[in-house]
Amino acid sequence: MVGLAAFLAMCFGAAGVGSLFTAPAIPTWYTGLAKPSWTPPSWVFGPVWSLLYLAMAIAAWMVWRRGARAALSALALFGVQLALNVAWSATFFGLRMPGAAFGVIVALWLFILATLIAFRRRSLASAILMAPYLAWVSFAAALNFAVWRMNPRSPA
Repeated sequence: MVGLAAFLAMCFGAAGVGSLFTAPAIPTWYTGLAKPSWTPPSWVFGPVWSLLYLAMAIAAWMVWRRGARAALSALALFGVQLALNVAWSATFFGLRMPGAAFGVIVALWLFILATLIAFRRRSLASAILMAPYLAWVSFAAALNFAVWRMNPRSPA
């Protein structure tokens, strides 16, 4: 259970760092942006991300449990995608640069896919747990792109 606690701390720690960039920008900058009609209400993001971080932590823990040394490359990919997740929040909300954030989210999507594939080699269940995250980031990338295009005066 110590391993699971460590992965939970890692994922929710990343969420906490990301929220340091996100929370201040929501009522100010983000609210004033033009957004597509299919943008979810703001209250949806917190519960969805909480479930995704929980699933990600469990997925990584399941891979780690099968042998940390053998899973090192898969877990390294997991770490990179987690860092990119925080970088996206910092770029989109912190720097208020939707164009640059779109580049970050494309890299994030690629690393999530690579992580999912690497996890699949170790545990089908862990790959299944990562799939909703990939789907949500696909949606988030489309939303990021739309916001960027609808707000040409935003930096980047």
